[in-house]
Amino acid sequence: MNWDTALQEARDDQAPDEPFGLGEAIGVLRRLRDAVRARVIGRDDVIELVIIALIADGHVLLEDFPGSGKTTLAKALGEAIDDDRGSEHFIAPFRRIQFTPDLLPSDVTGVPVFDSASNAFHFRHGPIFAHVVLADEINRTSPKVQAAMLEAMGEKQVTVDNVTYPLDELFFVIATQNPLDMVGTYPLPVPQLDRFLFKIGMEHIDRQAELEVLDTWRSRRDQGIGGASLKRDEILASRAAIDREVAIADIVKSTLVDISRNLRTDERVLQGNSTRSLVLLLPALQAAAALRGRDFVSAGDIELLLPRVLGHRLELAPGAADLKRILHDNMREPMERLAASTLA
Repeated sequence: MNWDTALQEARDDQAPDEPFGLGEAIGVLRRLRDAVRARVIGRDDVIELVIIALIADGHVLLEDFPGSGKTTLAKALGEAIDDDRGSEHFIAPFRRIQFTPDLLPSDVTGVPVFDSASNAFHFRHGPIFAHVVLADEINRTSPKVQAAMLEAMGEKQVTVDNVTYPLDELFFVIATQNPLDMVGTYPLPVPQLDRFLFKIGMEHIDRQAELEVLDTWRSRRDQGIGGASLKRDEILASRAAIDREVAIADIVKSTLVDISRNLRTDERVLQGNSTRSLVLLLPALQAAAALRGRDFVSAGDIELLLPRVLGHRLELAPGAADLKRILHDNMREPMERLAASTLA
């Protein structure tokens, strides 16, 4: 992604008197977080990770169970983003796609339709043309549909009948899969998994949050985002400002490389993470720092995000099952050096 181009387009549309700075970007992130929190209860940690992924131009894979609030979360995020460019862009705030074994690529991307009035084919845009797309049970669809999703997530475009149609710059996928129900599923291949910045396991919310869900279900059902919505261009400008103004020290990059090299030589790890995973991690670290009001990446940001980024990219050796312990062992020394350099 070209961050500077996105920022320039936002400036051209809004014509602000002053450049969009980090302070404004932090305000946008917090407004977006608050708008989603008003609709989703007990999922503050997941909400923050999803917003970080959106700003970092990544995608999120949720391992969940039915009724965990994933649709509500994705819909609240999509409806919090307002696009006033007009209906000619065919971009919806939110779309949900239920993946099934008989789904076709055209059901996702769209299909050319013949118009007898003009005696020509016109492309009918599919549900993938949205700011936020919920890909529900993505592992239940065939490899052919997964390949269509792979192009959309990797290149932000779809190709139908040798014609390429661009997706929106803000295109963001929240995909789900049920880890306990493997009957009739097609496991996601490594290239597909690599398109997800984070893999997040959702657990049941605590007792107090669950009671609050029951007490407020009617009011939350009837309420809308209202005045809390943010402009699409604000999100893109915030993304550019954070990329430009949140610093990543050299010692932070060295720490990430050292952790990766430790993992690749650990006998409990059959295949380590790629360099590309570290490149994808950098803007996520910047977004996490900005969400906490900082203009620099800290050790806490690494501890928060690194397990989410590497968890679905590491292949463990037979008999090795404790991923948390493996990550902890390989992160300890590089993180201690980072802490020592910070104190110095």
